[in-house]
Amino acid sequence: MRSLKDINKIFIAGSTGMVGSSICKLLNSKGFSKKNNKLLVNSRNTLDFKNSEDVDLWFKENRPDTVLVAAAKVGGILANNNNPVDFLLDNLKIQNNLIEAAWKNDVKKLLFLGSSCIYPRLATQPIKEEYLLEGALESTNQWYAIAKITGLKLCEALKRQYNFDAISLMPTNLYGPNDNYKTGESHVIASLIKKFYEAKINNSKEVICWGTGAPLREFLFVEDFAEACFHILQNWPNLNKVLNTKNGNDLNWLNIGSNFEISIQSLAEKIANTVGYKGEIIWDKSKPDGTPRKKLDTQRINNFGWHAKTDLDQGLYKTFESFKSELKNKTIRI
Repeated sequence: MRSLKDINKIFIAGSTGMVGSSICKLLNSKGFSKKNNKLLVNSRNTLDFKNSEDVDLWFKENRPDTVLVAAAKVGGILANNNNPVDFLLDNLKIQNNLIEAAWKNDVKKLLFLGSSCIYPRLATQPIKEEYLLEGALESTNQWYAIAKITGLKLCEALKRQYNFDAISLMPTNLYGPNDNYKTGESHVIASLIKKFYEAKINNSKEVICWGTGAPLREFLFVEDFAEACFHILQNWPNLNKVLNTKNGNDLNWLNIGSNFEISIQSLAEKIANTVGYKGEIIWDKSKPDGTPRKKLDTQRINNFGWHAKTDLDQGLYKTFESFKSELKNKTIRI
């Protein structure tokens, strides 16, 4: 095992997305940059992660020793429901190509970033890592969940059969700067920020939101998640201590969450207040709610020395300020 100081080249796959860009920003502050060739990045325009031959060739030419797989096709309930093939097949291709190429080209450690949607729809709360595959998935995002479970299990299989040093992190719902605000593709916080902002500037008297507003959700500011990734890399040699289970079977993934949850209705009210929207919020109960509650058990990562720092009010303020800046600079995905 090697410490962070021994890392020569870190490759962030998916560096232009919300998660990848936040990790790159943090790594830059720690001395890893494109200028000193210690940070490797690639846009989807220069490397198609769905093309296995191109990915393998890139690894052979660039030889990263550490890889973070943050690349994925992501979206909210509507996008998942309408595009099941894309969410399953695209994600399988992206992650499998990256993980396999990393293994074949002697990457020393790989961090695969997944999602809390891998857990059963009606899992006991809070959700422990051990609850994986103990029940049926939420139907509205099962395609994405199955892809992420496959990536997690591929990392686990490679570690078991070939001693490939790969683990997975399963974050709760993420939000923050550089999110995707495109209609039909965005997650709940990005969608609500855009919805209330447009309602405000258009002087709309009401905003219609999906579902009943009753489901409970946990949210994590993306910069806190980037810190969790860095913490894992920094303390990699000691991971076995936190991955051990009572029955002697080692886990290969960790939950990352904020230890705070809120109803979607209360979240909408908070975002409306942050944006400055004063109109009425109407709930369209004909639309799906998704999982009734999704709260991660984060005892393992907390005992390993990492805790979320950003409360929801502070995170929403930072996200909205970033949204306005991105909109002004025309860099927003909308």
